[in-house]
Amino acid sequence: MSEHVIKIRSILKEHGRLAKDATTLEDTADLYQAGMTSHASVNVMLALEGEFEIEFPDHMLKRSVFESIAAIRTAIDELTASR
Repeated sequence: MSEHVIKIRSILKEHGRLAKDATTLEDTADLYQAGMTSHASVNVMLALEGEFEIEFPDHMLKRSVFESIAAIRTAIDELTASR
């Protein structure tokens, strides 16, 4: 498991308000079906921005970017690659 995924899972555990343990979810599992609300997704986004020292641009502020661990990892990889 990559370091990014470990950090993402930790943030989801703390801020995602998931009904399931973030450490046991598949990378492609739907986080909204696992209990994350839109309000919790904002908290997750803010925590990700702080942890990875990034800012999600407006075009990434949509449900599909935060729907799974894999989707979040892809977005973070894209944002950190441009440094």
